Amino acid sequence: MRVVGPERTRLTQRAALASVGMASILLVAKAWAAIATDSTAMLGSLADTALDLVASLFTLAGVRIAALPADHDHRFGHGKAEALVALGQVVLIAASALGIGWRAVDRLLNGAPTANAELGIGVSIAAMVGTVLLLAYQKRVIAKTGSVAIQTDNIHYKSDLFLNGAVIGALVLDQFLRIRGADAAFGIAIAVWLLWGAWQAAGDSVNQLMDAEWPEDKRTAFLAACAEYPELRGMHDVRTRTSGVHDFIQFHVWVPEEWSVRQAHDRLDAVEEDLQRRFPGTEIFLHLDPEGHTDREGMLPHHLTERT
Repeated sequence: MRVVGPERTRLTQRAALASVGMASILLVAKAWAAIATDSTAMLGSLADTALDLVASLFTLAGVRIAALPADHDHRFGHGKAEALVALGQVVLIAASALGIGWRAVDRLLNGAPTANAELGIGVSIAAMVGTVLLLAYQKRVIAKTGSVAIQTDNIHYKSDLFLNGAVIGALVLDQFLRIRGADAAFGIAIAVWLLWGAWQAAGDSVNQLMDAEWPEDKRTAFLAACAEYPELRGMHDVRTRTSGVHDFIQFHVWVPEEWSVRQAHDRLDAVEEDLQRRFPGTEIFLHLDPEGHTDREGMLPHHLTERT
């Protein structure tokens, strides 16, 4: 079960701080190796780590803002800060990929030797070990919090494994096997990989900012739970969205015409409280209708309500 509230904030901030620390260490090591080897692939890996550091700092700021409670100007909370930060990370990844690709193509056309492959390989192996440890920690935090910002950060560091492996392959081929152009070719492959990762990472962020419906399995699970309550037999016009870690669902419910306002309120209020215990972090908005009544104005088209 996912955690919410202060515990979620503590976990996401720890994960963001771990990312900042790891990126800082790798940045210094890779800068040293990039200067010593003059490798395009290593330079690409260095650029990616520099962006990882910036992105991790953004992530730290994002999860702190997202944890702020609702206020007068943000009645639904600040959860979308995570999605905005994640989208900013995507832009940084894409910019990095284009810059690395340009440098790699230039080197492929004009050529330039690399040097000191042993140093570059050693730094890359150390970076891979540190990245594996960070990924394992991030995976646990994501499972407990569902943070889209930490998830996007996780994608960065997954790509680092490929990047560091590519640097090792490029240096081995270029210096030990004397295959000229291998370093530049691997640099181009790294750029393409980063662009693909940016495209994938953009999906969740855009969905949150555009108030997309919940994933089908999540929506189905909630509706199945609602079916257990006789009071919700007339449930219709269901709409869902997510903002950070907060889920929102609103729907109309038919109630018998003979029920008083107090009776309908008390019975459905009890149902709402029970559902919120079963689905932590979910805010539920109910609208009561007399049995058989439908509000035409503002309702979703019929083909969009058939899922409910």
